[in-house]
Amino acid sequence: MTRVLITGMSGVGKSALLEELARRGYRTVDTDYGDFYEEVDGERLWRRDRVEAVLRTVPDGGEDLLFVQGTTRNQGSFYPWFDDVVLLSAPVAELVRRLKARTTNSYGKDPVELEQTLEYVETVEPLLRASATLEVVTTIPVSRVADIVLAHVL
Repeated sequence: MTRVLITGMSGVGKSALLEELARRGYRTVDTDYGDFYEEVDGERLWRRDRVEAVLRTVPDGGEDLLFVQGTTRNQGSFYPWFDDVVLLSAPVAELVRRLKARTTNSYGKDPVELEQTLEYVETVEPLLRASATLEVVTTIPVSRVADIVLAHVL
């Protein structure tokens, strides 16, 4: 089984990509939903027990794919579990447009959250880029993003 982490800033299209991959029959886990986070000193971090439990359900060496979506400060400690780390990115103007317009998630509509996301583009995204095995700029249709990701991991 190949385990793939899909990561990136809010508004880049991580959830849309997971929906497209699931539609194509691939197994997906969106850590934004479910009990994958815990509060540690006021910060949301992945719960080791929950994330590793999902990753353990996948046998090594098989032909199947598992796509896990999420972005959190402690995600690097899980990188040994993943075969690929895919960074999705988008130009800042596009991120702002998407965050203001989206209806499936309210994060980013608040000016403080929007400002925080823009700060993360400057401070966190370069760190994600340095450890990614693939970066896809999501100014193309999600079906094409999925094609690119699948071509890379298959």
